[in-house]
Amino acid sequence: MTRKCPPAAPESGAPLSGTVLAEAAVVFAVVVSIHATVWDRYSWCAVALAVQAFYVQYKWDRLLQQGNAVFQFRMSANSGLLPASMVMPLLGLVMKERCQASGNPHFERFGIVVAATGMAVALFSSVLALGITRPVPTNTCAISGLAGGVIIYIMKHSLSVGEVIEVLEVLLIFVYLNMILLYLMPRCFTPGEALLVLGGISFVLNQLIKRSLTVVESQGDPVDFFLLVVVVGMVLMGIFFSTLFVFMDSGTWASSIFFHLMTCVLGLGVVLPWLHWLIHRNPLLWLLQFLFQTETRIYLLAYWSLLATLACLVVLYQNAKRSSSESKKHQAPTITRKYFHFIVVATYIPGIIFDRPLLYVAATVCLAVFIFLEYVRYFRIKPLGHTLRGLLSLFLDERDSGPLILTHIYLLLGMSLPIWLIPRPCTQKGSLGGARALVPYAGVLAVGVGDTVASIFGSTMGEIHWPGTKKTFEGTMTSIFAQIISVALILIFDSGVDLNYSYVWILGSISMVSLLEAYTTQIDNLLLPLYLLILLMA
Repeated sequence: MTRKCPPAAPESGAPLSGTVLAEAAVVFAVVVSIHATVWDRYSWCAVALAVQAFYVQYKWDRLLQQGNAVFQFRMSANSGLLPASMVMPLLGLVMKERCQASGNPHFERFGIVVAATGMAVALFSSVLALGITRPVPTNTCAISGLAGGVIIYIMKHSLSVGEVIEVLEVLLIFVYLNMILLYLMPRCFTPGEALLVLGGISFVLNQLIKRSLTVVESQGDPVDFFLLVVVVGMVLMGIFFSTLFVFMDSGTWASSIFFHLMTCVLGLGVVLPWLHWLIHRNPLLWLLQFLFQTETRIYLLAYWSLLATLACLVVLYQNAKRSSSESKKHQAPTITRKYFHFIVVATYIPGIIFDRPLLYVAATVCLAVFIFLEYVRYFRIKPLGHTLRGLLSLFLDERDSGPLILTHIYLLLGMSLPIWLIPRPCTQKGSLGGARALVPYAGVLAVGVGDTVASIFGSTMGEIHWPGTKKTFEGTMTSIFAQIISVALILIFDSGVDLNYSYVWILGSISMVSLLEAYTTQIDNLLLPLYLLILLMA
């Protein structure tokens, strides 16, 4: 293969190796930065995990190229094990530091559990790759075993018995979810994306079970319970219908009616009672009171409704344009797909400035709607299934190689995760100052501004390509510049943001994430906001 054919690079090890090394260099820079900031035994564990993940990633890449992986993964990218392996451990480390600084020992321990869980899940993925590699890679096994031994030894003397059991519970859920969802959704993930997504779902499911069993003692925020129940409910709904429609045709009217009836049964008979058990009040009445509690919320909901209508009109207009085109394979250009990034930015910035709890809940509702519509499209549920298939096929790209279309869901997650993952109990005493004041804007900066500007300018004006990629130097530089301008605008319009002279750290964080965007072949809508969140929170 030559460099003039970038999509075919994964089949030939050589062109991809440069991009993998550059991606690894950026990830190691992030890990070292966090390690220098935290500098304790847990951060040394993160360094050891990064080293072993780097070696094991090569084995995963070779398995994908040879077609010897256990499941069918997305083939237009490398395995992505290293960048995905470091997200949960680094997130747990910075969460622990923030909560320790604010004097919240409960959430400090929670951060340690998050870090330990991320390391356990990453080590399992490494063991899986090494176990199915033939011949057995002796040197990599030795490095992985040494790093794993160090991590297990340190965590064994740092976690309580209950915390160890919690980590093992998440690991067990992760193993079963891997076997179920990777079989039901072939070619939808790379190994790294599966690690990141399924690891997160496993942790959420375990937290929901834990809080449900200790509901008398737990006095959490209803919006947190709402997010947990919605995520778990939608995942369980997908597994249920995927199993059911193996034995019956999902495209008939009888199956469609059954789908809608069972959705109502699961929603009214399982999800709502579960939420009622957790928040001790009627979930529907609580949601209505929450949404219309203030006049500001009513204005925001009306504004967001207009933006949602605009997004639907863009989809309809582009499909009408395709219908009138002579080419039946007409695809929306990059600039057209980035319209939705601009709409999402216009959605999130007012919510972050004026009412973050409302944005938290609205993003959760939107996630449930997106996943439900994807079920309708995938199973061809009447009357909208075939229509959605036609409308959304226009906006497919090379990352939607499996049966599911997930890029729009990843966009929503990338924008929402910085809102959902902020440890609010650890930010009540002014500890969210300096660069950390930009944490809620991590999705807006990394995806809404940075990725969008890089894509538009890189595809229209870029001439100097980063070695081994389709990304351009001009796109990356304009991305960094646009994010710096955005930070300046946030300072002007959001009076709650005080950077406190942490400009060098902010510039370095934005630059590292922009370089990661240039070299990664993973889902950037999901990966970039998480790395920027971690750097800003540190």
